[in-house]
Amino acid sequence: MTALLLASIALNYGGGLIVDHARRNQSYLRFKTGVMVVANLMLLGYFKYANFFVDTVNQLGGHLDVMSIVLPMGISFFTFTQIAYIVDVSKGNRGEQNFVRYLLFVTWFPHLVAGPVLHHKQMMPQFRSMAQGTMRLNSEMISVGLSMFAMGLFKKVVLADNIAIFANPVFDAAANGKSPMMAEAWVALLAYSLQLYFDFSGYSDMAIGLSRIFGVRLPLNFDSPYKATSIVDFWRRWHMTLSSFLRDYLYIPLGGNRNGEARRYVNLFLTMLLGGLWHGASWNFVIWGALHGMYLIINNLWARYVAPSSSDSSVRWNWIYAPLTFFAVVMAWVPFRAADFSAAMSMWSGLLGLNGVALPVRFAAWLPATLANEIHFQQIYIGDGLSYAEAVLSVLGGLLCVWLFPNSQQWLARYNPAWEKVKAPMAWWSWRPSRGYAFLMAMVLAMSILAFKKNSPFLYFQF
Repeated sequence: MTALLLASIALNYGGGLIVDHARRNQSYLRFKTGVMVVANLMLLGYFKYANFFVDTVNQLGGHLDVMSIVLPMGISFFTFTQIAYIVDVSKGNRGEQNFVRYLLFVTWFPHLVAGPVLHHKQMMPQFRSMAQGTMRLNSEMISVGLSMFAMGLFKKVVLADNIAIFANPVFDAAANGKSPMMAEAWVALLAYSLQLYFDFSGYSDMAIGLSRIFGVRLPLNFDSPYKATSIVDFWRRWHMTLSSFLRDYLYIPLGGNRNGEARRYVNLFLTMLLGGLWHGASWNFVIWGALHGMYLIINNLWARYVAPSSSDSSVRWNWIYAPLTFFAVVMAWVPFRAADFSAAMSMWSGLLGLNGVALPVRFAAWLPATLANEIHFQQIYIGDGLSYAEAVLSVLGGLLCVWLFPNSQQWLARYNPAWEKVKAPMAWWSWRPSRGYAFLMAMVLAMSILAFKKNSPFLYFQF
């Protein structure tokens, strides 16, 4: 891992200097930029997709046999960061002349393993300020950073890990050939949707918090995505640095919306298809990307031809748009989580009631006798002796958190913990450096430390 990372850094540092010097000649510039981008993609492709390619060929009747390749941790993030650097240099931004500062940029420890994707123009001025001594540690940096870190850790080890126990048994059962029924399938899917959000947004908060302690602001990666009122809005809020990367370095180079409406939709679909494949070497991720590509096409067609023309009318429809968007997003999480396409189909069948619609026994007492006699009731367990009632209450609690509460960036908005400037909410709950908030953050941090488990991996480590 370390040797590969250093080799990648050396290659891209040298490549950045070469591209920088080639800007006087556009033909050489395009060629050298292309060589560097292809070299990065080949490195990523070998480690991330070689096994996938071999397995696919063998499933189609081939007989390829190669050694299994271990995926280096964080390779997608440090590769994308450096591709963005090379392309930005080719567009006129000056290449980094100091190797140590470039090394710091790529290996800045809070983001290295799971993002966010960084941009040279965002980070280098901050690192130069650190080197020149104009950026000094102070109590505000430390308190804001520790608070952001504490909230992120709480999301991960208290919320994500504890709600995962209601998702994993049902998805594992589907992977083993069983057919989940409607009630358990929906609870498992919603639990996984919350687990994924709390896990990755929690890591992003911790990365931002750790950086802020040292006075460095990382870009924001999440902005309450489950409150989105459209798929376009969702991708402005979910994994925001990846969304920006796909837009700037894939969608726009493909032509964006410059070559007509039909070509625009093709570019959208291809961008999301490749974005899905970036998440993992599996056809399930391709299906997930294809679903979001179709969602974006439908969203744009709706906005262009059907949606109310005035913004006031659109806002009034948000009470319908928001739940529809959430429904579309969570349905697409099925192939993202399922072990294979067969397991995904089993889960989708369960969600639609095609595997049976049994209700928990307790529900029988709530319905009229004539109706209860027509419905199948059974004692539903999610797994490991966990009752359906526990699962439902946990999922409802998680949904209330993401829908009703301000996110961590909003809590700390007046102190701008991330790169983006957020208008500070002048509300009674806004974070401020006080004894009360210090005690609250200490309690949050203590609860998180006590909740640590031995087996608690971050989901996005695999990407």
